[in-house]
Amino acid sequence: MKFLVYFVPMIASLSVHECAHAWAALLLGDETARERGRLTLNPLAHVDPFGTILLPALGIFATGSALFGWAKPTPVNPARFRREISVRAGMAITAAAGPASNVVLGALAGVAFGLSRRLWPDGALLAELLFATMAVNAGLAVFNLLPVPPLDGARVLAGLLPPRAALRYARFTALAPIVLLAFVAVPQVSSLLFQPTEGLLAVFRALARTAGGF
Repeated sequence: MKFLVYFVPMIASLSVHECAHAWAALLLGDETARERGRLTLNPLAHVDPFGTILLPALGIFATGSALFGWAKPTPVNPARFRREISVRAGMAITAAAGPASNVVLGALAGVAFGLSRRLWPDGALLAELLFATMAVNAGLAVFNLLPVPPLDGARVLAGLLPPRAALRYARFTALAPIVLLAFVAVPQVSSLLFQPTEGLLAVFRALARTAGGF
């Protein structure tokens, strides 16, 4: 039961995350993701065997929760952006759409959690699912904003940096797999993510208290 309580929200939240990338790209003029069937909430279109299934499963069995993971990258072709959208700005916007969707989903789950506790105080399973959704989306938003390729934070940072600084930053991408592995596998490093994750989760909890009137 504990596995399902966290695994189901993880799959759903990653699907929303990737669909948000596809939707943002479409709004900027790039139809690549839609043409490849990625503009959907169907998890089967987004599943990555390791990041979507194995890593969250290991997290649940090891710690009782799953806060970090990723799905199959959504294809984005910056050459298809509208003319008024620069490549750097377009890539930063499409990248930011994923973590932003997790913040929105976590906030909605917080409001729903508060309302569920007010209207169905005996609905323990529903409350657990909604709280897990809050926690999962807080973790996904923070994790994916790490400025480490191929995570979204790297593309957001590249779009915000001046062009010359962005080129210098790109030279360090060869070290990205090592850094990413450290965040996933080394407890002393991954613990650096817990404080910002808890901070965002505290915001979702505040929304829950407001909606629930407690």
